[in-house]
Amino acid sequence: MKINIVIALLVLFVSCKGTSQEKEMASSTKATAKKEFAVQKTNSEWKKELTDAEYYVLREAATETPFSSELLKNKVKGTYVCAACATPLFKSYTKFDSGTGWPSFYEEIKGNVAYDVDYKIGYKRTEEHCATCGGHLGHVFEDGPDPTGLRHCINGVALNFVPAE
Repeated sequence: MKINIVIALLVLFVSCKGTSQEKEMASSTKATAKKEFAVQKTNSEWKKELTDAEYYVLREAATETPFSSELLKNKVKGTYVCAACATPLFKSYTKFDSGTGWPSFYEEIKGNVAYDVDYKIGYKRTEEHCATCGGHLGHVFEDGPDPTGLRHCINGVALNFVPAE
C-alpha cells in the first residue's frame, strides 16, 4: 500500500509541470528581451552608472535582501523615481507598510511602469519594470489595501527618493 502511495505521489509531482508552461515562459522571456525602451544602454554603460547592487537588481532582475532598504521606513512627502533613469514611478502618499521588507505602494504613476510575466520561482508573477529604461523594479500582487487592492512590492535599491518642494 505504501509503495502505491509513493508511486502516485511521484506521478503527480512529475506531471505538475507541463510543456505548455515551458512554452509560455520562453515566449515571455523573448518578449522582454526584444522590448525597446526610450533609454537604451549597453551593459558596460549601465555598470559604469549604477552601483553593484543597483545593477544587480535593475539590470539582472535580482531581489535585494528584505528589510535592507533605507527607503522602507521613509515617511517624507515626495516621489520615488527609477534609480537608473530618474523616471517618476510612485508618489509617497501611495506608500504603505506591507510588512514584507520591501517598500510597497498601492498605485504606480500611470504610464511610467511596465509589466511582464515572471516564472523565476516556479509560478506566475507580474513583474514590474521602469517603462523608460526597462529596469527591474519588483512585482505587483493583488493583496494590497484599498483603493486599488494592489501591492507593488519594489526593491528599494531600484528607487531614489525626491522630496516634495
